Order: sequence, then structure tokens, then C-alpha cells
Amino acid sequence: MELEKENMINEETVEMAKQKKLGGIKTMPFILANEICDRFAATGFHANLITYLTQQLNLPLVKASNTLTNFSGVASFMPIFGALLADSFVGRYWTILIALLIYILGMVIITISAILPQFRPQQCPTQENCKEASQSQLWVLYISLLLTSIGLGGTRPCVVAFAADQLDISKFKTQAKSWNFFNWYYFSLSLASLSALTVIVYVQDRVSWGWGLGIPTIAMAMAFVAFLVGSPLYQKTKPEGSPFVRVTQVIVAAVKKWQVMVPIDAKLLYENKELDHSISRDGRLVHTDHLRWFDKAAVITEDDTVLVSNSPKLWRIATVHRVEELKSIIRLLPIISTGIIYVMAYSHQNSFTVMQARTMDRHLSSSFQIPPASMAVFGVIGTLISLAVYDRLFVPFAYRFTNNPAGITCLQRIGVGFVINVLATFIAAFVEMKRKQEAKDHNLLDKPTHTIPISVFWLIPQYFLHGVAESFFHVGKLEFLYEQSAESMKSTALALYWIAIGIGQYAGTLMVTMVHKYTTNGRGRNWLPDRNLNRGKLEDYYMLITGIQVLNLVYYFLCAWFYTYKLLEDTVKGGEDGNLELVVDKAVIDVTNDPPHYNPILARDLVDIP
Repeated sequence: MELEKENMINEETVEMAKQKKLGGIKTMPFILANEICDRFAATGFHANLITYLTQQLNLPLVKASNTLTNFSGVASFMPIFGALLADSFVGRYWTILIALLIYILGMVIITISAILPQFRPQQCPTQENCKEASQSQLWVLYISLLLTSIGLGGTRPCVVAFAADQLDISKFKTQAKSWNFFNWYYFSLSLASLSALTVIVYVQDRVSWGWGLGIPTIAMAMAFVAFLVGSPLYQKTKPEGSPFVRVTQVIVAAVKKWQVMVPIDAKLLYENKELDHSISRDGRLVHTDHLRWFDKAAVITEDDTVLVSNSPKLWRIATVHRVEELKSIIRLLPIISTGIIYVMAYSHQNSFTVMQARTMDRHLSSSFQIPPASMAVFGVIGTLISLAVYDRLFVPFAYRFTNNPAGITCLQRIGVGFVINVLATFIAAFVEMKRKQEAKDHNLLDKPTHTIPISVFWLIPQYFLHGVAESFFHVGKLEFLYEQSAESMKSTALALYWIAIGIGQYAGTLMVTMVHKYTTNGRGRNWLPDRNLNRGKLEDYYMLITGIQVLNLVYYFLCAWFYTYKLLEDTVKGGEDGNLELVVDKAVIDVTNDPPHYNPILARDLVDIP
């Protein structure tokens, strides 16, 4: 018997030694190579699709824009299924591999349709009385977009969390003044986007759509290979059961005990370290006084006494850690929801701005014109510059005043992104006024295919500011969700983030459809016309979106002000018994001598939203 125990201990020791050798910074080249190829392919594939739909498939502008936004919305809802698959059944590693293969299949289909003429209607260079793509031709497009959406649903909630799993994020956070994983991650992807917007878009506009979509397809295959090659080095976290099931169990248990009184002393609530071990390796969540109704699930009644001592029925009783998992997700929801309007405001601007650029003077020389979709390069440049400045200049400067290794908190960073995005949309309205005035001055209002003598570089400020806003909003949101979500629910939190983006894209579609329908005047013209943007009122649409964003900014401020930070119980080795600490984001509360009592720490006590 003793020999068997000794063998088991030895096997566990060997297994732990193997696990320690896995992961780490050495895995980053493979993961980042995969992500760079993936982003290069996705950007090259999606950036200019509005041109493919309007000029190759002859779809009206609003219909084409709504089609892209709707499938972007589908792609944003899919991560919840990807997170469920990763956390419950196969793990993040296999979810990413399967998703990459599905994405490649979707890109192969649309590439073939771009090469073979029977999948497209006759070309219509005048953009008048054009014959739209047939239903069967559109179905080829829809199937390919659906497959790529499913593929994104597997990679989006898993890749960031999988990469962070390879690193000791807590270690790197103490070095945030010189190294920030999320900044470098986003910086690498922005470089890939920059390459795609300069190379792929040019090929699509000047060479052929076959090559223009074929190159991203090849890049996606390279992404799959790069990720696969690093497989022996990865730390592959095993799925520990569905977080959705645990959340449902807590809700059901609380409903069953709706008449039970919650004790004042939180120590009387149910705790089980062994049961929670696999989902709380970084420390158990500490009881909070918020959302106390859900604490009913952890109340031990007379009927539970025998079950608790033997095998607890999790549909009747839940541990404090599992109750706090549910609370942590609920607390994140208001912050996540603020991204809906942010995305709604920008969901169609890329389409409309490409169409604006197509009407403007894009010459760099007498023989070379910038492809309209390549103007998005200036947005990526804004992202790259702001990320570089953020790490090298802003963080050290802010540290002098905040003593925060990251410069400012994630919530502050998100808030700055909101403000800059409002400014970008506001400027876009005035640029559109300028463009239309030039068209009027040169009698080009009724000639949508003619070039207006105004430089396309007038669009640079709005592109650049949107890029800067993205570096603040998206990077801040990714880091915030990874830090504040429960250990076993990080993929789920990222999936909810993408769902908010999806809702924002559908809200954008609804907004554009309603504006298109209800702004029609007596002459049949509206703010967002199908063919002739010169006769529309895109500037009024931008002003409307600006006003909505200002209201959303106020809502975000309130959500951030009342946000309660995650509280962790962590055992740090020291002495014989170790010291018990409560860890709140970057603050540590020593409770070595006294029992841990939770004092609600609100965002307003830790951050000052700009």
C-alpha cells in the first residue's frame, strides 16, 4: 500500500516537472506567428469586401454594408460556442486548431468563386442599372462568410487566453512599465493589418480578386502550420467542466432556497477547497456583500448537512467560490455592454468611408492611386504609434503621478478610448461636408463615378483617431476582462466581449436600415443612398452617431464608477503556515492575523475616470 502511494507521488512529481517545462516565453513565436498570419489573412479578406460586393457582385451600398455587418455580427456571437467547447470539452488548444481549419475552408470557397466567372454577374462599371448577383451566387458568398464566422468563433475567445496561459501574467504585471503582453499582442496584430492593407488591397484593386483572396487563404494555411509546429511546447490546460453549467447550478440552487435567510456571518456559508481546487488554482474568490440573493445557493440547510459531509448535490448547494464566479460575470456585464454603442458607431463607417475615398483624388503620382480600402492603413498607423508611445512614454510619465505600474487602470484606458472615438466621428461629419461642397462647386453631385478634386488625405484624421481609440478601448478591455474574470471563465468573459461586439454590429445594421428608410424626402433621396453618396447626408448620420456616443460615455462613466473589483484569497508561502492575503487587482490587503472580512472596494476608490 505504501509502495503504491509512493509510486503515485513520484508520478505526480514527474508530471509536475513536465508541466513546468511547458509554456513560457518560448511559445510566443509560434502563437504570435499564427496570430500575425491570421490577422494578415482576415484583414486582407475583410477590408475590401465592400468593394467586392458592390463592384463584383453589383449589390447596392446599403445591402452590401448590411450583409458584411450582419455576418460580422454572426462572427461575434460564435465565440460563446467556441468558449463553451474550449472550457467544457476539448480545451483551448483543440478548439483553436478546429476553428482554423473551418476558417480556411470558408476562404477557399470564396477564393474559388472569385476565380470562376459563373459565380459572379456581368460587370457594371457605370454603376447604373446594374444586374445584381443571383440568389445562387449569393449563397456561395453566404456559405463562405458563415464558415469564416464559425472559425472566428473558435479563435477569438481562446487565442488571447491560450497565449496568456503560457505566461505568468502576474509576474509580467509587476514589470508593466517595460513589458505588457496585451500591448505587444495588439501591436503585432496591427503590423499584420498594416501589411494586408497595403499589399492585399492593392492586389485586389489592381491585379485580380482571385489573387487578392488567394493570398490571404495561403496566409491562413500558414497560420495553421505555425500554431501546429509549436504544439510540443504548449501548456495545454485541461477543460474543467462548463462554466455555464456551474453558473446555472448556482442560479437553480438559489431559486430552490429562495425562502432561506442568508446568515450575516459569511463564514457560515458553504466552502469546499477540494471541490473548487481545479477551478481556483490561482486562489479562491472571496465572498462579497453584493448581489447577496445568490448567496442563498451557499447556505447550508438541515437537508444539506449529510450531503455536504459526503457528496454535495451541486444543483442544490454551491460553494462560495462558485457563487462568486457568477457574481463576477454579472459585475462585468455593464462594462461589457458599453462596447455595444462603440461598435455600433463604427460598424458601418468603414464601408461608408471606403465609398467616400473612392470618389476622392487618390493620386500619389500621375500613375499611382491609393486603393480606397488602403486608407485604413492610417487607422492602423494610429494604433501602432499610440501603442508604442503608450508603453515608452505615457506609462513612465503616468507612473510618477499614479504609482501604478501600468500607468493608468484598465477602466481609465477604456474611457479614454471612448472619448477619442467620439472626437473621430465628430470630425468625420465635417470632412463629409467638405467633400460634398467640393462636389457641388465642380458640378459633380450627380456624377458618382467621377473623381471629386479633393485629396483623399482629408480622411486621415478620422482614420488616425479611430486607430488611437482602438488601442485604448480594445487593449484596455481585453486586459480588464482577463484580469477581472474568474480563473475558469476567462474564455467565457472574452466570448461575452465578442457578443457585445456582435450586438453592436446588429445595432449598426438596424440604425443604418432605419436611417435609410425614414430619412427619405419627397424626391426619393435620403441620408444613405444606394448608389450616389454625393446626394446623401452622411454628415447628418455621423452627427447622430456622435450624439449617441456621448450618451454612452456618460453610461460608461457610471458603470466604471460603481464597478467592484474582483477579490482573491491567495496563500503565499512564508513561515510554516504561510500568510493569507486578499488580492484586489493591484492592491493587497494583509489579513494574516485577523479573519478576512470583506469591505467593498469600488472603482471610484481606485480609479479616476477621465
